[in-house]
Amino acid sequence: MYLIFIALLALNVSREVLDAFIIVNERVILNNDNSAKKLQTAYISFERDFNFNPTKVGPYWEKAQLVHQLSDEMLEYLKKLKYEVIANTENISFSAAKTVQMSELKSKDNFTEPTSYFIGNSEDGSKGKAGELKIKINEYRKKMTELVEPVSGHKIRLGLKTDGTYYNADKEAQNWEMHNFYNTILLADIVILNNLVSEVYNAEIDVLKSLHEAIGAEDFHYDNGNIRILAKSSYVFIGENYEAEIVVAAYDTTQNPEAYFLQGADSLPVSQIPKADKLNCSNGKINLSLPAVTEGVHKYAGLVRVKNNAGVITDYHFSDEYIVARPSLTVSANKMNVLYIGAQNNISISVPGIPKSDLFPVISTGTLKPDLVNGDWLAEVLPGYRQVSISVKAKILGKYKEMGVQVFRVKKLPDPVASIANKSKGFINKEILIAAGSIIPKMPDDFEYDLTFKVVSFMVTIQRGFNVYHFKSTNAKLTDEMIKNIQTMNRGQNIVFEDIVAVGPDGDERSLSPIVLSVN
Repeated sequence: MYLIFIALLALNVSREVLDAFIIVNERVILNNDNSAKKLQTAYISFERDFNFNPTKVGPYWEKAQLVHQLSDEMLEYLKKLKYEVIANTENISFSAAKTVQMSELKSKDNFTEPTSYFIGNSEDGSKGKAGELKIKINEYRKKMTELVEPVSGHKIRLGLKTDGTYYNADKEAQNWEMHNFYNTILLADIVILNNLVSEVYNAEIDVLKSLHEAIGAEDFHYDNGNIRILAKSSYVFIGENYEAEIVVAAYDTTQNPEAYFLQGADSLPVSQIPKADKLNCSNGKINLSLPAVTEGVHKYAGLVRVKNNAGVITDYHFSDEYIVARPSLTVSANKMNVLYIGAQNNISISVPGIPKSDLFPVISTGTLKPDLVNGDWLAEVLPGYRQVSISVKAKILGKYKEMGVQVFRVKKLPDPVASIANKSKGFINKEILIAAGSIIPKMPDDFEYDLTFKVVSFMVTIQRGFNVYHFKSTNAKLTDEMIKNIQTMNRGQNIVFEDIVAVGPDGDERSLSPIVLSVN
């Protein structure tokens, strides 16, 4: 998966791509953690065989310990490279590089320092750390291959190949060093190194399994078991399949376990087995594949029934949950991300597959509260800020995860348009004008918010011959004096409403454009 994102480096590295690297890295780390647990169980099982029959198992157990040593040394070397390239690029200490999170890195998209570190001064990268890493990988692969037992029926998948044919974006041939580490940003380097950790774990698991199988597993029987659920991903899209491998770490090979599962359940009591679906089990492995049809959090539970060589049945229960999301695309015009001072700005917040009740947004300044009418959110911002941000956390599988931050510009509300009798210019009947009685400010037609402004004062100007008369009101209504003078106006005579002052929900006074009317 990570190679897909590396290909994107030919483009501008956007924030979305950087975030994608972080997500991919989290999944790689999760898989590595699962592999480490799987290996721990395998070594415990191997050691139990050794204690049961040291003479038969001894030679294979010695090789297994060498496999563990070689793999540990390779893993430590990969960690050292990762922390060194982070320290060099971020200009921090080696110890600080061990604890810094990918999301906290300041030079996520820096490729100059990582390239200098891995490629060095050599034209093909063979003299830099990438060349050193290639040698280490080839040595490790050679030694691991020598430890594989030829009598094992297990197909070995060592991976870690460095002798393939590689090409750059211009279809020019490259070696392994240049293909992976030349002009590669820091985030991509971290993902590449963590993926190499995955390949080391896979190699260790396969070689260890070949040694274990070579012993003759039919000679051993176990009276206890351990179950692991190894999901490819706990977050899938509609139309895909949620896939997991349910592994029985120890079992009696003369008795293939029985496995059952029930969707939508937290547990599977024995009494509910008739309602459950039976799963196929082969060599202690159960593959579970569930179609992702409806979005949301889905759970399942089951049990694996194991019979030992004495005929005693033991049930081992398992349960897990996963999220199904609808593929979505968000396209927005950046300059339209505006929140208005004094308005209850309607904000829609959603994450595919996550219920709204599990979303927890926070605004950097101002207030953000649920809109009880339509289920969205209402944001109110304060004057004195040019922008605010809203960050969102989601509760996923019992843990809180940062889902991102959206930045909004803060602007004053636009001025309303003053009118009387629904007119701000043109001709009007004086009886209709008097009947209207007051000036009403309205927001522009293309403004989406329904807000109310209040006129607090205005001036009426009427001209008769060479004389100009001014009348003032201290609210939105026509005064008795204004009405008296309007009644005596003649056809074609102009009346001007000016110096109109209105106050909006933001508390600011606004001077509105005048209303110019002619009596007809």
